[in-house]
Amino acid sequence: MKITEIRLGKISVPLRVPFKTALRSVDSVEDVIVEVHTDTGAIGYGEAPPTGAITGDTTGAIIGAIKDHIAKSLMGRDVDDFEDVLQTVQSCVVKNTSAKAAVDMALWDLYGQLYHVPVYKLLGGARKSIVTDITISVNSPEEMARDAKDAVRRGYDCLKVKVGVNPALDVERLLAVRQAAGKDVCIRIDANQAWQPKEAVRILNQMQEQGLQIEFVEQPVRAHDFEGLKYVTQHSYVPVLADESVFSPEDAVKIMEMRAADLINIKLMKCGGLYNALKIAAAAEIYGVECMIGCMLEAKISVNAAVELACAKKIITRIDLDGPVLCKEDPIIGGAVFDEKIITVSEAPGLGIQGIESGKLTYIDF
Repeated sequence: MKITEIRLGKISVPLRVPFKTALRSVDSVEDVIVEVHTDTGAIGYGEAPPTGAITGDTTGAIIGAIKDHIAKSLMGRDVDDFEDVLQTVQSCVVKNTSAKAAVDMALWDLYGQLYHVPVYKLLGGARKSIVTDITISVNSPEEMARDAKDAVRRGYDCLKVKVGVNPALDVERLLAVRQAAGKDVCIRIDANQAWQPKEAVRILNQMQEQGLQIEFVEQPVRAHDFEGLKYVTQHSYVPVLADESVFSPEDAVKIMEMRAADLINIKLMKCGGLYNALKIAAAAEIYGVECMIGCMLEAKISVNAAVELACAKKIITRIDLDGPVLCKEDPIIGGAVFDEKIITVSEAPGLGIQGIESGKLTYIDF
């Protein structure tokens, strides 16, 4: 199975409600789609969201990295030379992790198709379904309470609440969400790097003292501030999940060695795809650190690849893969089934993606 062509396109999928964090606000998913074509007729699918505020990867950067570097390095290569092909994706250009992730997942898709095995079984096959949380965007306390009630009504029993836009309001926001959701619903919070270390400890401890029962806080301090992350982990009543601090297996290992966080978040767009995500998971198994698997604001193809990994590895104990259910529609044919909080992995070979609805994909010439 030799690679004969790589095609790029764009999709736009509207959201049910605007997505607001401490870093950005958007009302639609605008992703780059990758198709890796082969001489057998098989097509591998990948996807990358432009998340410049987090990864530095814009739409133009993703397209440029694939067009000018990755595609040129892969043409004519045999998919069965899998390790070498995956390493080529990682080494042919520095950084550009979202572009690498999109092509990486397309190659895993092809490899699974080549051997007629779903990717999750290639990676470990631990389970066939998972349960995701759902994100509550930063808004007024009243609006966040309404969103929390709606999520619980839809069957969600774990909410990931965005905080950090106005630290003075964060406790009030969480009190409103907890009252609306009830005491039995799991609440985890994501500060998206918004706080200083001592500020984070003060806010988090105040939340727990008021009985908010926060499961963990995601990335309370700046991504590069490993010492600050460790300070919060050591002094906060709330467990800490490292997210934006983890862009590579090396980052993950350093954080685990420092004991700078209680948990590690794996995101394909930050680490460059399944190839490196597997290394993070393996390191976490050695250190005994549980992982969450998360996503950016992405449509189904890339989230589907994360589902395959989540269903493969037991060290991934927490799931934050709500991207597709935040969308008003799903133009992707095949792949995992997203039934609100329950996600069931596809048993089809590869990633199980069959294509994209007609008229939803705009191809890019290069």
